[in-house]
Amino acid sequence: AFDNGITFFDSAEAYGPLEVERILGEAVEPFRNSVRIATKFGWNIDQETGQRLPGLNSKPDHIKLVVEGMLKRLRTDRIDLLYQHRVDPEVPIEDVAGAIKDLMVQGKVLHWGLSEMGPNTLRRAHTTLPVTAVQNEYSMLWRGPEKEIIPICEELGIGFVTWSPLGVAFLTGAIDGNTRFAQGDIRGIESRFSPENLPDNLKLVEIVKRWAQLKEATPAQIALAWLMAQKNWIVPIPGTTQMAHMLDNKGAAEVKFTPDEITELNSEVRAFEV
Repeated sequence: AFDNGITFFDSAEAYGPLEVERILGEAVEPFRNSVRIATKFGWNIDQETGQRLPGLNSKPDHIKLVVEGMLKRLRTDRIDLLYQHRVDPEVPIEDVAGAIKDLMVQGKVLHWGLSEMGPNTLRRAHTTLPVTAVQNEYSMLWRGPEKEIIPICEELGIGFVTWSPLGVAFLTGAIDGNTRFAQGDIRGIESRFSPENLPDNLKLVEIVKRWAQLKEATPAQIALAWLMAQKNWIVPIPGTTQMAHMLDNKGAAEVKFTPDEITELNSEVRAFEV
């Protein structure tokens, strides 16, 4: 990925748990100063064993303990972007921001953000300590952030990082009406992929495929380019386990829409009810 110009890597203590940070730290150590690392805290995870305990934990002392573990696992002296993975209802967001501010003063955290928070929490957080980025689900398949969160980000100057920008592979065209998901695959319990809804939702994929043909691109590239065309401060983070998919995703940066094209594509996407 780095050899192909990718310099922004997203992680979390919950991925593994702990293992993804260790793998990422080992991988980027030779070129650490040429990349940006994002990671996330917020679950109740034992920092020694990686055991996930019940509930969430954003207590200030716990955040500071987690960050020390992150720095060791990531083999670095600072985290470029640290998110609260999920809002902890037991801890005021002002207290969370205060802990992050302490870590910033120490140089251990450079920027902070939130993931899947409500609009009021985002405003309170930003008032206490300016928020650099929000990480929420957003794609042609899930446009929920368009209602409140993206306008707030635009108002306050906060970047928007989109997880699941390909709709967990749906927008790549890899799923069809006969697809059934393995036990443990989260898509198997999501209503948008249920046997009764999937045939209707596949009409969205047909829109994407038609545009892919028009732009001489792949469906995945169209879905990612669409996100980047919405705002110049929207950054999709497609996950992949295959080299070919990673290179395909990278190619989305080369797909450009004219103003008329993006207006037409937006109207098609927004007229479609998932």
